[in-house]
Amino acid sequence: MSEKIVRFKVFRYKPGAIDPPRYDIFEIPVGFRTTILDALETIRVEHDSSLMYRHSCHHASCGTCAYKINGREALGCVTNVLELNTDEVVIEPMEGLPPIVDLVVDMASFFRDFSPDWTYLRESEWYPQAATPEGVAHYMRFENCIECGACVSACPVAALRNFYLGPAVLTAINREVSKNGGEKTTLLELAGSEQGVWQCHSAYECSAVCPADVNPAGHIMELRRRFILQKMKNLLGGRRL
Repeated sequence: MSEKIVRFKVFRYKPGAIDPPRYDIFEIPVGFRTTILDALETIRVEHDSSLMYRHSCHHASCGTCAYKINGREALGCVTNVLELNTDEVVIEPMEGLPPIVDLVVDMASFFRDFSPDWTYLRESEWYPQAATPEGVAHYMRFENCIECGACVSACPVAALRNFYLGPAVLTAINREVSKNGGEKTTLLELAGSEQGVWQCHSAYECSAVCPADVNPAGHIMELRRRFILQKMKNLLGGRRL
């Protein structure tokens, strides 16, 4: 397949610069395998070496290259340009996180509410019939979340970040509670606080943009159900529902 010239409209921001934030236009050739990250690399190398963006693994494992692409959060390394079916591609930084420079945002607030005590390991559900090696009780696996921040950017409550834990943290809380039989009282109190699940507008945008199919909205709804069932039990005096 021959190359096609695509117009890229890239958000630019330099802290302390006289010029206000703006969009720069670049027209570059793309092929059938060109990704958004490939296009950014071409722009930086051949057109503007001052363009700043993050990237690392190039295969959707690290979550570093999450941007807003044509208004929707996605990973640049696995977003094929031609599959967007447009002659112009708009690339912007994620929302709900402080800008640093160009497409780079400050992820510190994203990790603020994660606890170092939480584990990212859980029992694997993929091979229930597989026999474990001697001395190994069961298989373990890492959580799906790659901590890209796309769910926070897509969340309509992201502007209220200081008052909302956010979909990624609430998902982690639900996973942690589930691993402990739902008995982690402190975490449940946090999830049920004014910063927690009741702030969610049930837009499900977080699940729609998640590149790892974590389904943050599903975890938030699961926490809500847990609270509602507990409230019903309390109203019934502890009788079985």
